[in-house]
Amino acid sequence: MFLHQHPYKPFIPKHTTKLIVGTLPPPRFSTGNLLEKDVNFCYGSYYNSLWLYIDAIRNLNLRYDNSNEAIEERKAFLINHKIGICDIVESAERKKIDASDLGMKNIKLRNLIGYLKQFPNIDTLLFTGGNSKNGPEYFFRKHLKHYNLKLEVVSNEVPRIHQFQLNVKSSAVETSFRTIKTVSLTSGSGAANISISRIPFYKQLKAKNPKFNTFDFRVMQYREFF
Repeated sequence: MFLHQHPYKPFIPKHTTKLIVGTLPPPRFSTGNLLEKDVNFCYGSYYNSLWLYIDAIRNLNLRYDNSNEAIEERKAFLINHKIGICDIVESAERKKIDASDLGMKNIKLRNLIGYLKQFPNIDTLLFTGGNSKNGPEYFFRKHLKHYNLKLEVVSNEVPRIHQFQLNVKSSAVETSFRTIKTVSLTSGSGAANISISRIPFYKQLKAKNPKFNTFDFRVMQYREFF
C-alpha cells in the first residue's frame, strides 16, 4: 500500500480572496520523480496543469521546468491576484500508484473551514473538479457536515456555483456570518474531456468552429475566475 502524502503545504497569502481547492497531485510529486516539464509546486504537472489555462488567459509566458524561477513565477502571480491554493486532501493510501481520485483510500482531509476562519478575506473557493466521488467538491461537502453546514445552489450551469454561510463571530447576543461562494470548475484531467464533449454548449461551439477543443473550453470557462 502506497501512502500518498500531499507534498505541499497550503499556499495562502495574507490578503487572499480566492482559494483553489483540489485533491492530490500525481504521486511523482510526493516521491520526487518529476518529469522534465513538471514544476515542483502546486498544480505543477505539465500534462494536467491548471497553469496552462491560466497562462493562456493571462499571457504569462510561464516556464515549465524544475527550476526555482518557475516556482517563483507562479507564486508571484498568486500573490498579485490574491489567490491561494489549499487542496483538501492531506494524505491517502493507494493500492495502485496513480493519480486517480477513485483510487484513494483511508483519506485524511485538511481543515478548510479552519483556514477560512484564519483568512477572513477569502470569499470564493475554486474547486478543480466537481461532486463526483472523491472529487474536491465531494470531499468539501463531507467536510461541511462536521460543522452542520451545507451548500446551497446558486447556479446549476457548468461551472456549477454554490454558497454557504460561515459563522465567523458568535456571542450570547450576536452572531455574524460570512457568505462563501464555491465554483466547481471542469477538471483538467483527460477523463473530464469526455464529459465536456457531452455538454450541449460545447457541441454548439464545436459545430461553429471545428478547431475548438476541450482546452479552449476550459480556458473560456476559467477566464471569469482567473
